[in-house]
Amino acid sequence: MDFGVVLQTDPPASEVVRLMTMAEEQGFGYGWTFDSVVLWQEPFVIFSRILAATSSMVVGPMVTSPGTRDWSVLASLFATLNDMYGNRTVCGIGRGDSAHRVVGKPPSTLATLRDCMHAVKELAEGRTATLGRDEPVRIPWVRDGRLEMWMAGYGPKALKLAGEQADGFILQCADPAIARWTIGSVRDAARAAGRDPAGITVCVAAPAYVGDDLPHQREQLRWFGGMVGNHVADLVARYGDSGPVPHELTDYIEGRHGYDYAHHGKAGNPSTDFVPDEIVDRFCVLGPASAHVRRLEELAELGVDQFAVYLMHDERERTLAAYGQEVIAKLRT
Repeated sequence: MDFGVVLQTDPPASEVVRLMTMAEEQGFGYGWTFDSVVLWQEPFVIFSRILAATSSMVVGPMVTSPGTRDWSVLASLFATLNDMYGNRTVCGIGRGDSAHRVVGKPPSTLATLRDCMHAVKELAEGRTATLGRDEPVRIPWVRDGRLEMWMAGYGPKALKLAGEQADGFILQCADPAIARWTIGSVRDAARAAGRDPAGITVCVAAPAYVGDDLPHQREQLRWFGGMVGNHVADLVARYGDSGPVPHELTDYIEGRHGYDYAHHGKAGNPSTDFVPDEIVDRFCVLGPASAHVRRLEELAELGVDQFAVYLMHDERERTLAAYGQEVIAKLRT
């Protein structure tokens, strides 16, 4: 199993770079950031600093979206970083949540997401893509470019698209029951499309907090249930609470009464009082290091290739060190 760390690009950017460097020293191979440029600083500028400060870490957004950047700009950003640092980027992408909603946009359609993934990958790898009024476009200076597209999603149609087209699948939730359903759906779709299901990288991303004070950890990580709830609310609106989406993912949002993006992804988010302890325990990874190892072994058996740690809590350095010393080596053995 590979390991990644996910940060928000809060100022100062130097602190993001410092934590990413520490993460690489502890054995983390991927450095991810949010991509919501009104709420946080521009990640691609900071990616350049992270790549310069690390030796092999792969960086990317978790996640970008089709609706916040021109697709040719997005492709050129990745291609430029890859040309500078040797193909050390990955594009995590989804329909769009905070980056869209804070500027008054709805999430992109899956059809738009499909077209964006294809166009950005083609352009970043030096091939021709069709943009705008069916105009063929190619970035002429790309040489030996490589960009994997890892798609995030929860609903049946999104999982089908990931299986049909994406290089990787991102599940933002560490619940094994939900992982089993989503990974199975992605693999079934890949198989139906004539693709090798094993060729799709599976990344589970969730908050992790190493320690013994479970009540404190739950309060620090309750924000994550609220963030996932934004996506689940869309699914319930589309499919109903008795549709194909597992009840493990949908039941808890019954008490949800809106969401304030000013506190998005932050410990103490007041919009998450509807999230019970049970959801925090299932969706996140808490407790001593041994509990983290057990949960990650269970996820690995389901086919998870990478665990990416959301590090939005008050013990970031301690958790990085605990993973480096007590978790990563055991999961890589």
